[in-house]
Amino acid sequence: MTEFTPTVPARVLPPVTVRDLPEPPGSTWRVIGPGLVGAGVGLASGEFILWPYIASQVGLVFIWGAAIGIITQWFLNMEIERYTLATGETALTGFSRMWKHWGIVFVLMTLASNLWPGWVTTSATMVTYLTGSGEGSVRWIAIGMLVVIALGLTLAPVIYTALERVIFVKIALVITLAVVAILFAINADSWVQLGRGLSVGAGFPVPPLEFAVLMGAIAYAGAGGGQNLCQSNWIRDKGFGMGLYVPRLVSPVTGHEEAAASTGFQFAPTKENLARWRQWWRFANVEQAATFAFVSFATIALMSMLAYSTVFGKPGLANGIGFLQVEGEALKSSVGAWFGVLFWVIGALSLFASAMGIVDYTARLASDTIKTVYLRERSVSVNRVYFYTVWAMAAIGTLILLAGFDQPLILLVFSACFAAVMMFVYSILLIVLNRRALPEAIRVRSYRLGALVWSVAFFGTLTVLVVIQQAQKLFGGG
Repeated sequence: MTEFTPTVPARVLPPVTVRDLPEPPGSTWRVIGPGLVGAGVGLASGEFILWPYIASQVGLVFIWGAAIGIITQWFLNMEIERYTLATGETALTGFSRMWKHWGIVFVLMTLASNLWPGWVTTSATMVTYLTGSGEGSVRWIAIGMLVVIALGLTLAPVIYTALERVIFVKIALVITLAVVAILFAINADSWVQLGRGLSVGAGFPVPPLEFAVLMGAIAYAGAGGGQNLCQSNWIRDKGFGMGLYVPRLVSPVTGHEEAAASTGFQFAPTKENLARWRQWWRFANVEQAATFAFVSFATIALMSMLAYSTVFGKPGLANGIGFLQVEGEALKSSVGAWFGVLFWVIGALSLFASAMGIVDYTARLASDTIKTVYLRERSVSVNRVYFYTVWAMAAIGTLILLAGFDQPLILLVFSACFAAVMMFVYSILLIVLNRRALPEAIRVRSYRLGALVWSVAFFGTLTVLVVIQQAQKLFGGG
């Protein structure tokens, strides 16, 4: 082992340390978590708003786009996890080893997508459907939610554990809603239309909808943008692979801080380590497929079918998130008042949990990159940088809300399109990183390499087409 030279580049950051790969767990259940967190956080604007909105406008003819988006993201997540399993470093740290500022570029892009507090006003809006308090109270409910989220994330002794528990409760609520919807609200025709909609290319393009809406829906099918990158941080805090050697993110108030920066390790490709690697890789793949991919697609399909069964073809349907109020009222009429209330309650709680996850992953990406790349020699801990970032997001979101800005559907579409741009760029970087920075035996190759090439082409094409479309609209050419 002493003769092994790490392949992780050390031009920008210190070299990694050589250590043996930890033993994999004896049961898959012990590593269940990060995929569910990813799916649970992702069950937000895409699953509850964009995809049901598309179904309410044109039916289920585009549901195949969700399947493509989720499968593509599953491959992306696994390549993000590959680097962290092998080194204990996040993908952003790996990118920063290639060029110092790659990490902060993605952090700024993630912040640009998430600083606008649409991820919390959607939950607040659904609360007003329950209370009848009107649109004027949305900002105050949302501000209260921002404070609760910041307190929850900065006072929990182990932040990942607290987030995981919140997301588990959320998924249980969504499953409850899905079961009740199947029993009482989703009609037989929607199942037929779902089958037809899974035929690739069925009904595409969809004339009544802008291409930007469709692109945003695909980009946010499952996760999207910076959230995919945070799979590195979540599996590391769960103790996957070499991440077991890296201190977990804790509260600087109630936990025990460590000031060490999060550079990692690498294992020598011995027979024993490679045997452990194969087991870790299998566990990680199964965990992502059974949680992130399955839960994400099932939720998109069921929420879209629910919208199709209740409000598709309804005249005068709101061109925005207001259609959720109409959908709730339709459920009250067709099933019973109790189900409309249940729909809004679970929707509000689910979107609130997603808002907490969005703040968490944005702050994780920012704090890890800032500490690891720019504050390596400073005594400040990554936990304290996380604390400041969370409260800064809450404060900026509060100021935006107090300024009177709202969150129309177009801003969700903007954020989703921005996510697609990010995914196009980091798909390219993942190819370079996982081909050059890892030992030959565990590098990305074969059909997984092909999946990354597909991701580059897919999100790159969508990005270019939307830019052309928006430029034509801006300059009067379309």
